[in-house]
Amino acid sequence: MTYQNFIDGVWVSSPTGKTFENRNPADDRDLIGVFQQSDRRDAAQAIEAAGRAFRRWRLVPAPRRAEILFRAAQLIADRKESLARDMTREMGKVLDETRGDVQEAIDMTFFMAGEGRRQYGQTVPSELRDKFAMSVRQPLGVTAVITPWNFPMAIPSWKIIPALVCGNTVVFKPATLTPLSALNFVKILEEAGLPPGVVNLVTGGGAEIGDALTSSREVRVVSFTGSTVVGRTVSEKTAGDFKKVHLEMGGKNVIMLMEDAALDLAVEGCLWGGFGTTGQRCTAASRVVVHERVYREFLDRFVARACALRVGDGLDPATQMGPLVSADQRDSVARYVEIGRKEGARLVCGGHALTSDKYAHGCFHEPTVFADVAPSMRIAQEEIFGPVVSVIPCRSFEEAVEIGNNVEYGLSASIYTQDINRAFVAMRDLYTGIFYVNAPTIGAEVHLPFGGTKNTGNGHREAGTAALEVFSEWKSVYIDFSGRLQRAQIDGVEV
Repeated sequence: MTYQNFIDGVWVSSPTGKTFENRNPADDRDLIGVFQQSDRRDAAQAIEAAGRAFRRWRLVPAPRRAEILFRAAQLIADRKESLARDMTREMGKVLDETRGDVQEAIDMTFFMAGEGRRQYGQTVPSELRDKFAMSVRQPLGVTAVITPWNFPMAIPSWKIIPALVCGNTVVFKPATLTPLSALNFVKILEEAGLPPGVVNLVTGGGAEIGDALTSSREVRVVSFTGSTVVGRTVSEKTAGDFKKVHLEMGGKNVIMLMEDAALDLAVEGCLWGGFGTTGQRCTAASRVVVHERVYREFLDRFVARACALRVGDGLDPATQMGPLVSADQRDSVARYVEIGRKEGARLVCGGHALTSDKYAHGCFHEPTVFADVAPSMRIAQEEIFGPVVSVIPCRSFEEAVEIGNNVEYGLSASIYTQDINRAFVAMRDLYTGIFYVNAPTIGAEVHLPFGGTKNTGNGHREAGTAALEVFSEWKSVYIDFSGRLQRAQIDGVEV
């Protein structure tokens, strides 16, 4: 089936006449669909449509905007299973995980729809008599949403839904590896009753479309999730127009295991943190720092469990870890495995692409564990975005915290300990946007802010009410009902 762009409420083909294929990473013989290979012309049409729609949409009362989003949330919930199956086919992660991805979109849409009646401002007493003071939120305009392939419905919902409830319009450019999930999401928004032009979908390569979105003076907000390298480019291209820019980028997350950790629980957490979504999460636990007193016992248990993980098609109920999203991603993981070997880390599990007859048509790689990793090694510093975990020994809690902080990213961190005092010190001293105690580094909930520090982000957060700050701006309003000039701090007031 050939799918089209969605611009100004109409499904249309690109004037390029070009398309690209979307194939199942577990079986490249499975052609999921053919999508539009768009260019700047498509982006320009979408931006123009969003600009026209904004003039109407911003005036729709927020509770009425929310009613459409409530309908959308229920439609997603009604179709959860089919949406999850489509996602597994095009992205690869196991069905339980794609169900979770869709559930996040459901949760976020219901939560943000509720904000249609809760976009609270402030009313404050004025310094002067006969004067009223308050603040209100207002939308910014056309929003460009650029999303990755690893959470192809959850992440778009984190951006698009708060943008809409605040009164903005959207041009959505999804990852080329997962366009079907994006299209399914937009179709539901259309069916829920969004007016034409409020959400527009343009598929195709990131460079040309992304440049058109970031350079357009009509676009007032850019929300991007992806690599730090691309995020830096987005930041530079938008700086001249003073756009509001939200960047959610890389991570090199750490789980710290202290000598008093519950090892069975810690092993389970490290398996899920390291190999969930085949390690293709910005919050993946790719570093495990283990106290020397329990290092050997933990490593033996962890390696045994990791090596026993069943790798295969995510639609197979027996599969515990699916394929990587593409051959390029598999090759990137293989290069990092070779880097780890050359650096002197000890390979104790996996380390190879899977190429036997069972895996011949997919992008599979073994769960891989390196032991005795030095914190300065590249495999312990750089985001691999695959099923590779580095286990690093430490001698103390203080050293574990130092190792945890000693990377360029600051998204998520975790500690396993029974000592509440150490848990609180770690909570304070790990410089990350997310922190867990006795749980892995993944599993964010939609009603709390999501984002990171350092090279992970630029200070904004998505999810929770913090997302409203990205997609709205404050206006302070003063109403003088004195009938005369009052000059604020200049004029005194008699008591």
